[in-house]
Amino acid sequence: MLSPEIKGAVRLGEVVKSASTVCTVQCYQLEGAPPLGSFVRAGGGPATATADAVYGVVAAISAEPLEPGRPVLARGEAAVSEEEVYRSSPQLARLLTSRFEMLLIGRQAREGFQAALPPVPPRIHTFVYGCTKEEIVGCTERLGFLPLLLDAGSLASAEVVAACLRTAAEVYPDRGQFLLRAGRALAGELSGDLPALNSILRRIIL
Repeated sequence: MLSPEIKGAVRLGEVVKSASTVCTVQCYQLEGAPPLGSFVRAGGGPATATADAVYGVVAAISAEPLEPGRPVLARGEAAVSEEEVYRSSPQLARLLTSRFEMLLIGRQAREGFQAALPPVPPRIHTFVYGCTKEEIVGCTERLGFLPLLLDAGSLASAEVVAACLRTAAEVYPDRGQFLLRAGRALAGELSGDLPALNSILRRIIL
């Protein structure tokens, strides 16, 4: 069961676009997007997952101009390294941003994590945090989130699903046992789509 008291969650950014199944999160730092498949939480605080907290998996990371109509121009022709480009143009950190899609997989309920979509999506400017190990266990120990993740459409690619399960496996004492349980759960959910199942399973064992 996921306890409402969580320690050490790091704030990554804010929700800038919100829907019932997916939110767009803008990161505070240009290089601040978490890896593909990471678990994140919208709502609550760094030490508390409140009743309105929503959990998700990171997909579709992008780095782009803050102003959509202002294209990014190459600046490194005379630079020795990529780091020099940023040192010589410090304003880039204010002109560019990183965003990611947060596929919703559950919410915080009175009894702990519940694999269900929230009645309403997170509001704009809701803070988004990276999940702690305890939160990841709470979200994944029963694998009830998998149907929601698999139903997310094109954003829930085989790569995203596999990355999510590999990330979750790292917080369990027996990584292999967790992946075995996950594989069996996937087989049940994708029994009618063997190509999709095999594609995910191949990536899980990387």
